[in-house]
Amino acid sequence: VVVQGDRFNRSRISTIVSVPLTSKLQWADAPGNVLLRSRSTGLPKDSVANVSLLLAVNRYQFDESVGLIGERELQQIFIGIDMVLGRV
Repeated sequence: VVVQGDRFNRSRISTIVSVPLTSKLQWADAPGNVLLRSRSTGLPKDSVANVSLLLAVNRYQFDESVGLIGERELQQIFIGIDMVLGRV
């Protein structure tokens, strides 16, 4: 899940800050992680956004969009990131 702001997405910066997904649904119970249902996201299967693995990825590693999450799920991911950073 791309979590950096649009201003950075449009810049020349070669990396994109993202939260990786896993299909191991037991990770949904970990603090801050967010369950993403396939029926509402368009993902091939239910997945979990693993906020503790926040990372920067080379933008050229992104081929195409595989789904779309709603504002509610995105806000939950941001809350999870705040937990990881000790802001909550």
